[in-house]
Amino acid sequence: MSTTSDFYLARAAECAQDADAALLDNVRDRCRRSQAAWQEMADRVIRGEKMRDTLEAAKAAREPAA
Repeated sequence: MSTTSDFYLARAAECAQDADAALLDNVRDRCRRSQAAWQEMADRVIRGEKMRDTLEAAKAAREPAA
């Protein structure tokens, strides 16, 4: 994982902890929405990294060995 996805995952975990500690419903809901947004950003970066790795592997397989 890249630093970016690690950062996003850390923020999502932080929001989850904040939601668990929240006493007010509206604060808990806000933290859960933030958690979902951070998680989606992390998922998007991770999907992109996997796609890039797959494309690079396919490209390497097509190129003749030097």
